[in-house]
Amino acid sequence: MNEVKNPRKPLIVFYILMLLIMFAFNSLIAPMLAEEQKIKEVDYGTFMTMTEQGEIGSVQIEENQILFTNKDGSETYRTGVINDPDLVNRLHASGAKFTSKIVQQMSPLASFFLSWILPIFIFLALGQYLSRKMMDKAGGPGSMMFNMGKSNARVYVKSSDGIKFDDVEGVDEAEENLQEIVDYLHDPGKYREIGASMPKGVLLVGPPGTGKTMLAKAVAGEANVPFFSMSGSEFVEMFVGMGASKVRDLFRQAKEKAPCIVFIDEIDAIGQKRNSGNLGGNDEREQTLNQLLTEMDGFEGNSGVIILAATNRPESLDPALTRPGRFDRRVPVELPDLKGREAILKVHAAKIKYTDDVDFSVIARMASGASGAELANIVNEAALRAVRDGRSAANKADFEESIEVVIAGYQKKSTILTDHEKKIVAYHEIGHALVAAKQTNSAPVQKITIIPRTSGALGYTLQVDEGEHYLMSKEELENKIATLTGGRAAEEIVFGSVTTGAANDIEQATKMARSMITRFGMSDDFDMVAMETLQNQYLGGDTSLACSAETQAKIDEKVVELVKTQHDKARKILADNRDKLDELAEFLYEKETITGEEFMKILG
Repeated sequence: MNEVKNPRKPLIVFYILMLLIMFAFNSLIAPMLAEEQKIKEVDYGTFMTMTEQGEIGSVQIEENQILFTNKDGSETYRTGVINDPDLVNRLHASGAKFTSKIVQQMSPLASFFLSWILPIFIFLALGQYLSRKMMDKAGGPGSMMFNMGKSNARVYVKSSDGIKFDDVEGVDEAEENLQEIVDYLHDPGKYREIGASMPKGVLLVGPPGTGKTMLAKAVAGEANVPFFSMSGSEFVEMFVGMGASKVRDLFRQAKEKAPCIVFIDEIDAIGQKRNSGNLGGNDEREQTLNQLLTEMDGFEGNSGVIILAATNRPESLDPALTRPGRFDRRVPVELPDLKGREAILKVHAAKIKYTDDVDFSVIARMASGASGAELANIVNEAALRAVRDGRSAANKADFEESIEVVIAGYQKKSTILTDHEKKIVAYHEIGHALVAAKQTNSAPVQKITIIPRTSGALGYTLQVDEGEHYLMSKEELENKIATLTGGRAAEEIVFGSVTTGAANDIEQATKMARSMITRFGMSDDFDMVAMETLQNQYLGGDTSLACSAETQAKIDEKVVELVKTQHDKARKILADNRDKLDELAEFLYEKETITGEEFMKILG
């Protein structure tokens, strides 16, 4: 889509024009008016008489003429020059003032007109001109000065190189919902025939990077109608009423170009829930939201205007905004599944060169939980790695390394471990992998490395599920906790002490165990009672406890008991396979990076 840009003359142009006019007046017009005053020609005798009578005010003696004024300076005279040695003494005795230039004085009426009337008239004329210009730009007499109440919406028209639905993969359900809207805009007759009407608003919700904004661009590329795009933060202004004015102006433009689509990105910036806790005064955000509610479904209809909005905080939106009649349809744009990840990888990989050994199904399994934006980054990182190595196409190793870059960061070559630290990290990572391999419900090991990464990890074990899992049993979660404690268990068995390397493992194991008890109902003591509520599910999933302090203490005890039980299980698995633990750790210590096949071959 091509953005339509309205040519605008900056306000500074008008100020420069006004200054030029004033400068021309002061430097050219006023002196010309002054020069037009008549200079009276008199003979030398008259000049002598006026000198003797003391009637000369100022005098200017030149080579071929003498200019002089009367006492009050109202008239100017000119006479010729005669050889008169005592002239200066007589002029001085008469009280005349000698000057290098006779100042031409205007009449009082002309001076008043030029000094006051004319400048005021110029300012008034320019003020009226600027006022009309700003009102024409801002949308009429009710608009505010300097375009403060004018919306900053970008207007797009059809373009042959825009994004289409074929360019968006992994969000088939969302595409189907939006395709219906595009079809309605192309052929509204078949919907009207049956009495159906399109939703007034469609709300796209989902985690960051899943393609909400890209879907809106695809709608713009397919719809073949005017498309207005604006971010929610652009409505927020310092002065109360500015945001509401921008909303009015946006919908005024949209109604003029109906049928059309208005897209508001990050609508939670202005659509958050209203509360009565404000003490006096007006809230700018609340005024903007009220105006948006009125425009979407008020007394004045907005027929032909379809609102698209995107957010990753749907729970924070005001209920009046998300009710039917305003946002009739809520379209989830979730993280892609295995098939979706493979399709997204192929779309982005079509823009680069890669070798035939790249299997996107394997890459998609390795990138479990990645968003569309992260998958695009993985493909780009693979291409950059190929360029760094001097190759013309990215291979399988480039894609695998790019996944590790996204997950754990780049290799940190400046970090050099001592032999003892390197051996501890090797046993730690083999501890994770061995516990995972000895449990039937754990994902197979794909790769183990002890090369430090920029994320702070000194090593990591990469596990890849064979398929896509949407449900996890209690046993699977317990096995995951045991795998997380496997690194610390290996350190305890081999070295008889512990290090700080298990900090992230401890955090993940504790979070998982707490969720099992407080949210998933996997505790006999609390049964199916929710002790914790999830907030901001698309932005990290913060939780808040909904229980008493006594119950919270019991929850803490159960969390400790659960993690401790799995920790003991991991220690037992490693103790029973001590010979394999030593053999695999020694192999990893020497090679620094081993694959899942090498691991399973030794484990045999």
